[in-house]
Amino acid sequence: MVATGNPEYPPYLWRDPENPKRLIGANADLLKRIAQEIGVKVDILYTGPWSRAQDEVRTGRVDLIAGAFLTMPRLETMDYVHPPFLETQSVVWVKRDKAFPYSGWDDLREHTGGTLVKNSFGEAFDRYAKENLSLEEVPSLTQAYQKLLLERTDYVLYERYPGLVLADTLGMADDLVALEPPISSEGLYLTLSHNSACNDPWLRGQLAKKMTELVAAGVPGALLQNNLERWKALQLQPEASAIPAAPATPE
Repeated sequence: MVATGNPEYPPYLWRDPENPKRLIGANADLLKRIAQEIGVKVDILYTGPWSRAQDEVRTGRVDLIAGAFLTMPRLETMDYVHPPFLETQSVVWVKRDKAFPYSGWDDLREHTGGTLVKNSFGEAFDRYAKENLSLEEVPSLTQAYQKLLLERTDYVLYERYPGLVLADTLGMADDLVALEPPISSEGLYLTLSHNSACNDPWLRGQLAKKMTELVAAGVPGALLQNNLERWKALQLQPEASAIPAAPATPE
């Protein structure tokens, strides 16, 4: 099997500095453990920005996404492995000296926001955003943050943990702040493409069975903490590259 995912997602997923064609992180470790225990081989590969990674799985060129929120459009092309293995909060990131009053979704209506191409924050918020918000899409979080600091947008929507880790890596942590409350809290799932040659009842059943066991044992949370420390250690290495540059043009 071949899996992919969001490459700008530490400590969940990021590109391996020693082999940028691979993705490493908590989600990758979890998927490799599941694959080993059910007796199948899996490679977790970098296939481009998050938007392209989703397209690769939708078409069946790649079998699995190692971590995605549940949305109706994705349900049309992918099977979700239940239960979700982690919960993650998405927040509103703003330039620290340009914070605005915020208590909920409606407070975003008068502002221009940034997000990633084909990113999701859960079905309810996605629907609200489509009908009510002005959002500019870019391929990478690095670009979204840069536009925010240049004041071309007023806020960026991204998950709390990866957003904080990447801001720190990019040297932007002192310039950015997350507004409260979160816009959503969603479960992360493994997804299996409808067009994957590997997608059969046996595999779906085995993935769900093993995922249920590992979630009950607290394994995903432990892997998340391990990979947070792993990411921090990588950043202390002089030769550590943060996140390889994303393509300059949207997908």
